[in-house]
Amino acid sequence: MREIEYSNAFKRDYKKCAVDTLSSSLIEALYFLINDKPLPEKYCDHALTGEWKGFRDCHIQPDLVLIYRKIDDKLELLRIGSHSNLFG
Repeated sequence: MREIEYSNAFKRDYKKCAVDTLSSSLIEALYFLINDKPLPEKYCDHALTGEWKGFRDCHIQPDLVLIYRKIDDKLELLRIGSHSNLFG
């Protein structure tokens, strides 16, 4: 099982989200990620390119994106927010 590391940006983003509506979806996605199980297709998980190369994103909700990466035994959560807020 991977250990989760939260970036400061993720912590700020998370506070801005409607936590009550995102909690169960986020917990489910994190379960798959920390246990190295493939995310179900509904999360639209994919690798990022450009300045985000080396990171992945998945859709927790239709317009709520989680940016993360797996390094060694860690799961780094970098950002969470709407597609337009994260990618401009």
